[in-house]
Parts: sequence; C-alpha cells; structure tokens
Amino acid sequence: MKKQKQELGPKGEQIHEFLFEKINYKILLIGIAIISLGFLLMSGGGSDNPNVFNEEVFNFRRIRLAPTTVLIGFGITIYAILKNPKK
Repeated sequence: MKKQKQELGPKGEQIHEFLFEKINYKILLIGIAIISLGFLLMSGGGSDNPNVFNEEVFNFRRIRLAPTTVLIGFGITIYAILKNPKK
C-alpha cells in the first residue's frame, strides 16, 4: 500500500483542502436559493374549506413558473458540482 502524502503548513500543521473552490460554493448557494424560491412560488392556493374548490391552484405561477424555476436551480447546482477548478 502506498502512503498518502500529508501536506504540512509553515508551522508544521496539516493542511486540509476543500473538495471545491470558493466559486463552486458560491454557485451552489445561488442554485439552492433559486430552488427555494421556486418552492415558495409553488406554495399557497389552497382552500380553508375542504368542500370548496379553489381555482388558484392552477394559475400560471404554480403550474409553469415555479417548476421551471426549480429545474433551473437544479441545473445551476449540477453545474456548480461539475465545474472544474482551473489549476
């Protein structure tokens, strides 16, 4: 078995490297925020009385805009994960 190299800092402490770079984490947080926005856009439209149907469930915001926003957010998070750091 090969030993893994341990990188040491200037004071002899072990250096821990993150899996992604700073820009990857920023893009990932933006994607998560857009996904959250999409789920917020989907909420609401229900009726307080279960015997009464509310047409607000089928408006443009909940049927078209919110799912599209969530899918765009998932696309951004996948991009953030697959983005290669420039070395």
